[in-house]
Amino acid sequence: MLPKLNGIFAFAIWDGRSQELFVARDALGVKPFYFCADAAGFSFASEIKALLQLRPDLRELDPISIHRYLSFLWCPGEGTPLRAVRKLLPGEAMLVKNNAISKRWIWYQLPAFRGVEQNLSEHDAIAGTESALRTAVHRQLLADVPVGAFLSGGLDSSAVVAMARERAPKIRCFSIESKGGSDAGETEDLPYAKLVARHLGVPLDVVQIDSSRMASDIERMVYMLDEPLADPATLNVFYISQLAREQGIKVLLSGAGGDDLFTGYRKHKALRYESLLEWLPASIRSGAENFINELDQSRPLTRRMGKFFRGFGLSGNQRIANYFMWQSEIKIRSLYSKTFLNLMDCELATQPMLDFLSPLTNKTQPIERMLALDQRFFLGDHNLPYTDKMSMAVGVEARVPFLDLDLVEFAARIPTKFKQRGFEGKWVLKKAMEPYLPHDVIYRPKTGFGAPLRRWMRFELRELLNDLLSTQSLNRRGLFDPSAVQKLIQDNDSGRSDAAYTLFSLMCIEIWCRRFLDTNNS
Repeated sequence: MLPKLNGIFAFAIWDGRSQELFVARDALGVKPFYFCADAAGFSFASEIKALLQLRPDLRELDPISIHRYLSFLWCPGEGTPLRAVRKLLPGEAMLVKNNAISKRWIWYQLPAFRGVEQNLSEHDAIAGTESALRTAVHRQLLADVPVGAFLSGGLDSSAVVAMARERAPKIRCFSIESKGGSDAGETEDLPYAKLVARHLGVPLDVVQIDSSRMASDIERMVYMLDEPLADPATLNVFYISQLAREQGIKVLLSGAGGDDLFTGYRKHKALRYESLLEWLPASIRSGAENFINELDQSRPLTRRMGKFFRGFGLSGNQRIANYFMWQSEIKIRSLYSKTFLNLMDCELATQPMLDFLSPLTNKTQPIERMLALDQRFFLGDHNLPYTDKMSMAVGVEARVPFLDLDLVEFAARIPTKFKQRGFEGKWVLKKAMEPYLPHDVIYRPKTGFGAPLRRWMRFELRELLNDLLSTQSLNRRGLFDPSAVQKLIQDNDSGRSDAAYTLFSLMCIEIWCRRFLDTNNS
């Protein structure tokens, strides 16, 4: 039955006749599913904290997963912070019999692995994108409760609202305003959200949040996420969902997935630039990386150049997977205590991604390989889980029209040259939306749906950082080398290193350990 389903789900069905349990997760991994299969039997839940109530004995850290959380800010693959607890993969199903897994298979493979032919003309790609998105949004408006929408003012959420208002002319939209401003180099979202709301004639509710409140909610965030995902943008989802629920809205449409289908991230553009530099000798590539690392990392341009040149000497799938890492493997490993380092194996942080890409043939273009990683890992292990968990924490269902399977399949047929036209990402989606949205919204600078974390590390979060990453705290935990972490803090303060997110990840790991390992009241 699974190939007949087009929706979001994680379920288990007990067959009393065959004494079998059938479990499955939706194609892209919107809904979470955690499980433990060991000598004590098979246990499963939508939250790790539920499994710990059932099985308090599961409190043993998984070193390689901790390494991946620190390397990516999230954990690609089936790993979790706990060695015995795994994630059912997106598009995966299992049969369980006699308390053990008897069969496990991927029921949905991404189009890149099925050799879908990219054969659409420019006209058909633009018209088809518009039509497929409209159909997906209209489908997902179906509900027995009021439906609203996230509206950041970016292209994806604006496109969803533009299609939704055809059926719901006064759909309630929600955005956020963070008092205190953004980090340097980031664009404010709210003016664009207001512009879209005025243009489409839809009501816009704005949550006003100051940095001190967000900083005070970090520990609560980690608890609700169940995993040490080090992305403060998750709080924006929580605050907006909370306001929507207070207004009687129980379903919100999200723009998640647009970047992952149509090439909307900076790394997609960087991959394009990289093709122009392939002629450079390896020695010059390595030299460029070292040179950029010596520059002031507090500047947005040098930060982005540093990420671009990091691992520039790598090639093939390793180079593509490296774009997803927040920090280099060597620098991350230098933060570990000798004891913890000895517990880790030599497996690369990117290994799940490399294994995933290995079946693809040489005919698959680098950008399509990167999109496959976005769709499988960046969505399935990061964006979708946090969107679902933070909205469901207040009883709001977040729906993702861009990940309607008909739209996913259609996007796979669009030639790469229409997804990236020159250095213009999401070209085909932008052209499809030109009749519906203001030009300044469609072609605005790319920005994240985040928080001014770099400033927080110096001010709002400083007291928490000093507590969580103190020498006493780190020695007690035994995972990280206190002197290496203190040096990282100093380098971040001085601008020698852009380490705010790595420090935040260290903090989230310690918060998670205190909440889930140091107490029996999870």
